[in-house]
Amino acid sequence: MSAQFITGYTMTVQRREKGSSITRVLEIIEAISRAERPMSPAELGFLLDIPKPSIHRLLQQLEADNYVQINMRGLLVPGDRMHSIALGVLHSSRFKALRQAILKNLAETIGETCGIAIPDGIDMIYYDRVQTNWPLRIHLPVGSHTPAWCTASGKLYLSSLPKERRQRIIGKLPLDKLARNTLTEPESLESELIKIQENELGTDNEEFVDGMVACSVPIRDQDGKLFACLFTHAPVIRKSLAELLTYESTLRQAAIELGDLLKDH
Repeated sequence: MSAQFITGYTMTVQRREKGSSITRVLEIIEAISRAERPMSPAELGFLLDIPKPSIHRLLQQLEADNYVQINMRGLLVPGDRMHSIALGVLHSSRFKALRQAILKNLAETIGETCGIAIPDGIDMIYYDRVQTNWPLRIHLPVGSHTPAWCTASGKLYLSSLPKERRQRIIGKLPLDKLARNTLTEPESLESELIKIQENELGTDNEEFVDGMVACSVPIRDQDGKLFACLFTHAPVIRKSLAELLTYESTLRQAAIELGDLLKDH
């Protein structure tokens, strides 16, 4: 048995004469999902001790089935179906009750709507939420797509990306002015994202909807990567952004609990 090292990923490889295709596919999926940076097919083959013809054949099949994608630099990144596997855990009935209990407790503590948003291309999906009973509240149906450049969760997600990839995505965003404080210049948005990256706390100060503020913290998977975002939002007539941010530690604790559910299932 030997340890192989690729920058950003370490894995102990069990030498074998022959490995089943199923085992190799699972090892490929695991390696790509856990890598801190995208790998080339050659790096992945070396890491897993899979011959070049085999690694290319398996990757072609995984790419065709949308488990793996090849980015513009020819490197391997998780595909939509790989992300769906993790989301399937989130959506399982066993997990849902625990997830809802955490969100409900959080919403009662803060007194405002709390929920989970997940990245989807250049948008965020309003994945789950628990609302309060206030007559005045922002209503976004579960499943809604929200813009990444002007929401607390979207900006938090963008800030977590490598600079080159983040700037490439920003270049594709329309950066439309949706509210009074929407950042519409790429330079201003990048500057804001650098600040968010430093403290891992996304904010929306009336940037998505006039009269609404929000903040967001990361939910991390077992490898410490941002998997989803935990947010809370409120109308400014009830809470200012500064008041909402006083619950930062409460949000972070709930995010840890949600992340632990992923590790345990």
